[in-house]
Formats: sequence, structure tokens, C-alpha cells
Amino acid sequence: MTGLEQYFESPAQRRETLLGIGLILPAVLLIGAVILYPIAYNVYLSFTTVPLNPDKAPTWVGLENYAGLLSSPRFWNAFWTTLVFTVGSTVVSTVAGLAVAILFNREFRGRRLARGLVLLPHVTPIIAVAFVWQFMLSPLWGAIPNMLAQWGLYSNSTGLLAQSSTALPMVIIFSAWRNFPFAFLLIVARLQAIPESMYEAARIDGAGALAQFKDITFPELRGTIAIVVLLRFIWEFNAFAQVWLLTRQVLTLPIFAYQTAFANFEQGTGAAISLLLFLVQVMFLIGFVTLFGEDKI
Repeated sequence: MTGLEQYFESPAQRRETLLGIGLILPAVLLIGAVILYPIAYNVYLSFTTVPLNPDKAPTWVGLENYAGLLSSPRFWNAFWTTLVFTVGSTVVSTVAGLAVAILFNREFRGRRLARGLVLLPHVTPIIAVAFVWQFMLSPLWGAIPNMLAQWGLYSNSTGLLAQSSTALPMVIIFSAWRNFPFAFLLIVARLQAIPESMYEAARIDGAGALAQFKDITFPELRGTIAIVVLLRFIWEFNAFAQVWLLTRQVLTLPIFAYQTAFANFEQGTGAAISLLLFLVQVMFLIGFVTLFGEDKI
């Protein structure tokens, strides 16, 4: 008898196996219904043209949607805008989170309250902070344009969010401001796990603050920073709400997919955009893990 036949020979083992299958089956069905089926259906739609009449079935067009996208200047413009936005907001939020974590890792009065206040940008509803930023960036009554004008850095009557040349940097700054507490939380938790004896030994050897950061702090934080960069890149590449609510002058791939599928009613092309968005992130994930090593991440 094979091992499998011997395994099911015992009634107790058979009942235990059936019990295990019964326990995990609801979770498998839920994941399949909520995640796997929409992904599979999206892949199917990306190879079709979906008619406006719901009574008609989608028409199979093969790679026509992908060929049209890869030859479209608007798609490549959205791709490079997405890449600039993702890299910029990821770098700025990670550096800001690292700086604030190092600053707040020291003992001072009111440190717990200060740490709680740092989390406010991340926990405040996105729609509320987006409208506040729109108010601050307004060319009529916004504090930021008036301050820049007083410094001689801004003299245009057009709002900072009304033209693409200035809207993209503002969106990057807004996204970094909102999301740097995530990097702060992970980094400050890792900082607290570094033994103080390492810094004491470095100070005895005459190492200054910069040398301690270079030889102790940064090597210990390398894995945490890699995780922060990986997660932030994935989330920022899929970002929709913070860009869409703040301005309509920045076209990223998620917004391009939304406009194509639900404004232009080209659901097949919109599905193709979302699948290309997914493939880019998969390639980045594979390259990132290969570069840094799976053990460090």
C-alpha cells in the first residue's frame, strides 16, 4: 500500500483530515470569492472589449489593449509620473521618518505625547487633510503661496495645485507628510532594540555622533529601512486617494486606470492598465528581494 492509502486506512486519521478540510474551507472560499476571482476576471477583461450594453458579452481582442497602451504617449506619461511620485514620496517619507525616530529616541520631557502627535497625519482621515492642504495651497488665501511670495520664490497667480509642474511636487510632499509616521513607527521600534552597550563602547573608543550612526545605527536599521521602502513603494505605486483628492493635474497609473474604465467606459483597457500596474510591482518586488537578500528583508 502507498503512504497515502495507509494514511487514510485509519478512520481516526480520515476524520481528522476531513475536519481540517472543513475548518479551512470557508477561508479558502472567502479568499477565492473576494481576491482570486476578481483577479482572474480582471485578467480576462484585459483581453476583451466590454460593450456598454450589459446584455452583450465582452468581445475577445487578444493583446490589442496592451498594444494600444504600450504605444500610447498618455500611458507612458502616466507611468513616469507614477514612478517619480512613488520614488519621491518613498524617499522623503523614509528619510523624514528616520530623522524623527532618531530625534525622538532620546529621553526628554513629554516624549510620549510628542510621539502620539507625530502619528496624527497618518491616522487623520485622508479626505480631511486633503481639503486642509487644498486650503493652505490656495492662491487666494493659502498660507504657503503667500509665504513663498514673501520670500520671492513664488509669483504666479496660478495655484500650486492648478498646474502639473508644481502639482506633482506638492503631491509628493503631501504624501510624504502623511505617511512618514509609518516609517517612524518601525524605525523607532528597531532603535529601542539596539543595545545601549554598543554606543557606550563606541563613545569609549572616541566615536562621535556621526561615527556612531554610520557604524552602529544605520547597519542595525538596514533591514527595517528595506522593509519600509518595499512597503511604501508598493503602496505609493497604487496610491489613488491622496492624488485624486488633492489635485486633478497629476495623472498616475491608478488614476489613468480609473478614468479609462469608469469615465471613458473602456473597461478592457482599464483592466489592462491595472494588470500592467501589478506586473511592474511584481518585477520590483523580485528585483528588490534579489538585491537586498531575502534574509535581510
